[in-house]
Amino acid sequence: MTNKNNRGGWFAALAVLLFSFVAPAAAQNAELPKPEGNVILTIDGNIGATNGEGVADFDIAMLEKLKSAKIKTSTPWFDNEVEFEGALMTELMKLVQADGKEVVVTALNDYQAPVPIADFAAHGTILAYKRDGEYMPVSDKGPLFIIYPYDSSPELNTQKYYSRSVWQIRRFTVR
Repeated sequence: MTNKNNRGGWFAALAVLLFSFVAPAAAQNAELPKPEGNVILTIDGNIGATNGEGVADFDIAMLEKLKSAKIKTSTPWFDNEVEFEGALMTELMKLVQADGKEVVVTALNDYQAPVPIADFAAHGTILAYKRDGEYMPVSDKGPLFIIYPYDSSPELNTQKYYSRSVWQIRRFTVR
């Protein structure tokens, strides 16, 4: 009789333990709000939060709601120092529950570059949508541009980081 009761308790404890592992996994499939304006960024791949069929689509208003930063820096693409403003990439990756080591960035012209997700926290990388206070048009590297604080370290003033600084971004694939 005692044996039977212990088995019942053991099974109940096992059920609670299993549920504690399943519940967080289910919670990871979060739904994001849908964009109300034109979609300017789509994120797919290994993400846990979506607002479409396996994707997270963003309009500019959604990106502007994320924690943002400004980076004033010189770049190889502009003659003078420029101030960029945009969403912190760490915040964007957290929002979509990115689960990977890199993001493959795709531009409007289909140029692709892999960018390590570790870069975002290590360097304060932003997804810029403004340059010198103005939204960036497609004709001038917009609407989105990955920006590092190039002047903050000689390491960032290298081709390695310039090649990760994709402009005219349309898609991130987390892998």
